[in-house]
Amino acid sequence: MKKILCDFRFLLFLAAAAFIYIQMRLFATQSQYADRLADAIESEDQCTSQLRTLIDQISLQQGQIVSLEEEKQRLEQECGQLKVLVQELERKGLGRLIDKEQVPVAAVVIMACNRADYLERTVKSVLKYQSSVASKFPLFVSQDGSHPAVKEKALSYDQLTYMQHLDYEPVHTERPGELIAYYKIARHYKWALDGLFYKHNFSRVIILEDDMEIAPDFFDYFESTAALLDKDKSIMAVSSWNDNGQKQFVHDPKVLYRSDFFPGLGWMLARSTWDELSPKWPKAYWDDWLRLKENHKDRQFIRPEVCRTYNFGEHGSSLGQFFKQYLEPIKLNDVLVDWKSMDLNYLMEDKYIKHFADIVKKAKPIRGTDLVLKARNIGGDVRIQYNDQPDFERIARQFGIFEEWKDGVPRTAYKGIVVFRYQITQRIFLVGPGSLVQLGVSDS
Repeated sequence: MKKILCDFRFLLFLAAAAFIYIQMRLFATQSQYADRLADAIESEDQCTSQLRTLIDQISLQQGQIVSLEEEKQRLEQECGQLKVLVQELERKGLGRLIDKEQVPVAAVVIMACNRADYLERTVKSVLKYQSSVASKFPLFVSQDGSHPAVKEKALSYDQLTYMQHLDYEPVHTERPGELIAYYKIARHYKWALDGLFYKHNFSRVIILEDDMEIAPDFFDYFESTAALLDKDKSIMAVSSWNDNGQKQFVHDPKVLYRSDFFPGLGWMLARSTWDELSPKWPKAYWDDWLRLKENHKDRQFIRPEVCRTYNFGEHGSSLGQFFKQYLEPIKLNDVLVDWKSMDLNYLMEDKYIKHFADIVKKAKPIRGTDLVLKARNIGGDVRIQYNDQPDFERIARQFGIFEEWKDGVPRTAYKGIVVFRYQITQRIFLVGPGSLVQLGVSDS
């Protein structure tokens, strides 16, 4: 019995040992599987991360592919338009516009956008007087954008060369509420002038807008003043416009003035000046930018007493601003002036200040109240002193001329003096506080 019990205990011991051994093996195996599972999970996480990165890269590349496709379509569109233009130029023959034996006085460019009816009226007015001098004044239309009616209208004329500015860059205004049109206009002007001066290699360019008519002597006027622009570097540009050119304020179509205020609205620029302006051309409001002293650098502008352009554009980017009061009543010259027989050297800087001083000196000074009445009762020219901008605006308002100033300069002013006609032939000189000293005229 004892032997059997002993054998049984020994068997239990062996069974227990076997059980413990099996458990240890199971535990070791489970630990290995747990480690492998952890490694598998880690590998899965890495695969997932790499897959997400790959998906992001594919999405980015798809976006780039879309952008490239859009760019390709844009370039194809531009290439198609360029081919049309090349064919048009070949058909018209640019050589017919610019006589090889005739050096052009200036290219004439009409800046257009989306007003086909306005453009037609302007082109007809220009061609009426340009046809006989086409070799001296080759005509261009530069369109900003792709308005189909404008392009079709421009291409319908064999007498001109069509240019198209396609600008796909978004416009970001500098101040809230600004019209993006002024930014697009500035871009268009730079593109067109760069092309005419640097691609077509003109020495001068006359800039018109698509809402202007011209006077019969428009081209003779600019041909005669081109020499001034070349000789006198104190002249920044020649304009065909007088801001105070309303019918009641002008009389003599032969009279020209120097002005410290850029008139615009039909003006001629030399390449040497554009070389300076092009690299720093503004994002918007290019005309007011030219009126800043830091840009015109005390250079002046030639302007006529009687306008050689008429602006009929009541509807446009300026939304008809001032049109009824200041633009509609403008007198467009209708007299054929023989500019070629006239000596314009009096407009040179060294001669003009004495010429103008002599005219101002002869004007009778008037002061006090009722200035309009006093001027009406005097037969000859008069001069009226103003003290500052508010005082000038008060006097200008009484007569009905432009009150506006830019960067300390009244519209049309020379040395702070604004001159206009009154009662047909009488000249009124509004004289600034330091103007007579600048002219060397005593205040008596």
